[in-house]
Amino acid sequence: MGFGAGIILLVVGLVLVTGAVDLPQAVDDAIATNTVGWICVVVGVLALLLPLALSRRSRTRVEEHHYN
Repeated sequence: MGFGAGIILLVVGLVLVTGAVDLPQAVDDAIATNTVGWICVVVGVLALLLPLALSRRSRTRVEEHHYN
């Protein structure tokens, strides 16, 4: 999961948590939109932060030696 997926999950989660979009009654009856929204927010934040943490740790230094 990259930055794009993390941003999408974060936006979808915030829309569900705040109730910015009126969903049909059938959807509201079937799922707990507030809970699903918070799950999307947490997963979205993790998807944004984990690649940053892993990329800093996995950097290696390469030295080139040229012998004439």
